[in-house]
Parts: sequence; C-alpha cells; structure tokens
Amino acid sequence: VLLRKLKHFQQLGHKVIFLIGDATAMVGDPSGKTTTRKVLTEDEVDANAKTYEKQVGKILDVHDRNTFERKHNRTWFSKDKFGFEQFVELAQRYTIARLLEREDFQNRLKENKPISFLETFYPLMQGYDSVMLKADVELGGTDQTFNMLVGRDLQPSYGQESQIVLTMPILEGLDGVNKMSKSLGNYVGINEYPKDIFGKIMSVSDDLMLKYYELLTDDNVSNIKSEIASGKLHPKDAKKNLAKIIVSQYHSQEEADRQAEEFDRAFKDKGFPSDIALQEIPITSDKASLLAVLVDSIKLLPSRGEAKRKIQEGALEINGQKVSDINLELSSGIEHKIRIGKKFARVLLKKI
Repeated sequence: VLLRKLKHFQQLGHKVIFLIGDATAMVGDPSGKTTTRKVLTEDEVDANAKTYEKQVGKILDVHDRNTFERKHNRTWFSKDKFGFEQFVELAQRYTIARLLEREDFQNRLKENKPISFLETFYPLMQGYDSVMLKADVELGGTDQTFNMLVGRDLQPSYGQESQIVLTMPILEGLDGVNKMSKSLGNYVGINEYPKDIFGKIMSVSDDLMLKYYELLTDDNVSNIKSEIASGKLHPKDAKKNLAKIIVSQYHSQEEADRQAEEFDRAFKDKGFPSDIALQEIPITSDKASLLAVLVDSIKLLPSRGEAKRKIQEGALEINGQKVSDINLELSSGIEHKIRIGKKFARVLLKKI
C-alpha cells in the first residue's frame, strides 16, 4: 500500500528515499506488540533487507536516480558516528513521559508487562532518521503514527521544519482479521508465483476483496459495490478481476490472463475425476436428447422417470453447471462432462 502511494510521488517527480532500517531492526519496533521484542542479529537484518530491495523494485523505478534513492540507517547509527555523546544528545531532546504515552506501552503497564529501555529508544531512533534525511514528508502505516510524530517533534530541535506525516491503512491478511504478516501465514507475497498470488486473492472474503480494491488498485470501489448490489457483477467475477490486477502489477498482463484461464478451467472441472474414459456416441443429427443420452446411450440412470426426477432435484451437472431442463438437447462435436451424485461420464456426440 505504501509503495503504491510512493509510486505516485515518484511519477510526479518528487524524490523518494527508501530507507531500510537495518539499525532500528536490530532493536525491534514495539508498535502493536504486547511483549518485549526479540533482538535480531546482524545477519538476520541483512537477509531481510535483501528481500525488501527486491520487492520494492517491482513497484518503484529504482533505476531513476533523480527520483529514487535507497539508504540504510546503519549509516548514521554506526559505531564510529553514533557514540555515547550522540546518544545523550538525542535522549535529552525527548521525555520519558511522552514516550510512555503510546498506547502499546500504556497497555503493557496496566498489565504489569515489562518494557525494556531499548524499546523506548526505538521511536527516538526512527525520529532521528527523519532528522538525518531532512525529511519533509514521511509515509507509514497507521501503526507507525507515534514513531513518525516523534520525528516531527525532534526536527525543530535540530533546526529543521517539522515533516508532514502521512499514514496509510493497515492491510489485513487473508484471514480478514490480523495485519498481513509472513509469520502469521496470512500474506500475499510480491515475489510469489503468479498462480499462488491468484489463488490467494480468490480465497479472500467479499468484504476484504472490496478493501483490497480500495487500497491496492485504482479502480472505482463505489462502482464495483453498486454493480455487485444490483446483480450486474457477480462477486466471484469481481474477485477474479482483482486477482488479475494484482498478478499483472507484479508479473505481467499476459500472466494474469493465463492464470484467470487456468483458474476457470480448474474451477469448472472441480471434483471431476481425471480418469473417466471418454465415450463417443454416434448420432444422426446435430443434437441428441439429454434423457436419451443418460438412459439409453451411457446408461448412467435406469429409466427416464428416474432421470427426470434427478434433474428436477438439481442433482445433474454438465460441465460444472447445474441443469434443470429435462428437455435439454446436447450438441454434437462438444465434450460433455456429466455428473449425477457420485456417478460421472465424459460424452462426445459424433454426427454420422
């Protein structure tokens, strides 16, 4: 969500600085956490940073040096540049009372859960990033509001104008409840295979689909809601279109179209055994009575009366679609996949 917004800034010619918080990551952001964060090792941080760099290139133009720059905050938090003197200077510019105002810390205090000093220092470190970058605008999720406002408060004490803080909604994961997270397994990865992305998007609820449309596409969500409500657009078709948009963003339009076709084919054949032999039935005209095929030709049912009853009960499917017309005629030259309960048949009528 954030990268899409940054892309708009970049397209307008603004300089986008993509900051990798490799130093702050070693501390651990306490935002939304109910317990003390585990401190990451330098190797773990480096491994994560490499995946971020690969992902951002799928959305932003990382090769345009006029509008894009990647930086690491380890640059100014290195041992030779940020020693005890700098630590004292930064710490004296903010109060413990202000730091403890954040909701996460208040909740943990009420529940008598520990808060490490390292965690209280994290917002100061992120705020110091804004100082070092001389940021005029900082974008982040709503969970980062407190941290970004600390930066806004710190900048004047360093002789800078306070940055503008823009927040974006948190994207819920596939479960529709928790924040999208790899650790929770409810995520859609930018670097995943097209088939996996498409399938995951198709698995979300209708309500979450609309939120994804709002945050991840440029489509008019109001129009989509209206068309679904009026019956003009089926939710499954809207979801399939969303999946195509997401796949095309991170792969290609051709790949998105291919995945949509494969999904339709798989959905159409869902539950139909792959080992059913094709039966070729000769007929003298272009079409044949459905009842005649079911009873006389393939003997799937014992009588036409039984066949009529099954059809009227809605037990018959042909090519994945329920059939209720007892007078239906099947066309020649087309394969028909027939299912009645646990009985299956593949039929090809051949005109002679």
